[in-house]
Amino acid sequence: MNDRTGRDVAATQVTRVFDTMGTTVSLVLHGRLTADRLEEVVGQVAAVFTAADARYSLYRPESELSCICRGDLRLPDASGELRHMYDLAIDWRNKTNGAFTPHPGDGSIDLSGVVKSWAIAQAGTILRKQGLHCWCINAGGDVLTSGHTGKVPWIVGIINPAERTALMASVRMSQALPALATSGSAERGEHIWTHTQDAGGRFAQVSVLGPDIITADVLATAIIAGGQDTLNLATSSWPVDVLVIDKEGDMLATPGFSALLAT
Repeated sequence: MNDRTGRDVAATQVTRVFDTMGTTVSLVLHGRLTADRLEEVVGQVAAVFTAADARYSLYRPESELSCICRGDLRLPDASGELRHMYDLAIDWRNKTNGAFTPHPGDGSIDLSGVVKSWAIAQAGTILRKQGLHCWCINAGGDVLTSGHTGKVPWIVGIINPAERTALMASVRMSQALPALATSGSAERGEHIWTHTQDAGGRFAQVSVLGPDIITADVLATAIIAGGQDTLNLATSSWPVDVLVIDKEGDMLATPGFSALLAT
């Protein structure tokens, strides 16, 4: 499709998918963009994830975080961004009474629990600065949305922990809670460790609707790790709604989450 000047114009809804950080990111945009501007925006979003992967991935021996874990670089001498990310993770460890932590227990540092959601948030900032107000970013099941299509809100599916190719539920995203993060025992070991005495692994999967993606992602991880005590802490201390699926397959949802479940 062309505009009156002959330049290519993107359709009303455009989807772009790319692989990064060991997962798949999908970006859905609503609005009319020239083809050149569309590719520029997508490139800027992809660059955020690529840069985060290059700096924080422990699978890359040349990453800055790998250098720290090997002892080749001292944390105080690291980049300002990495030290900020570490401080962010420690702050969340303190807020969750140790249920969330960047320390697996082997003396290393793993920031994957905050890096992906931080990258999603940065991507959202880029889209807003570009004047885009209706979009959805999905990075490995962690979702940040903005706006809605007409009068229809974004509807996001939540996977079934017992059958990873099926949906357990779908939720209507709201302006107050535009972020959804899901953490589960199927991913346990990726970035789920705890300094608590734990709940004995009662929960199979936790989905958190939050005001921002970092809060939602951290609390989903923390609740899986910390169990009922951390669930109580999260719902009483932050403006979030939570859907929990226990090991028996039963669902427990806060009233706000239940109200947003799509039929």
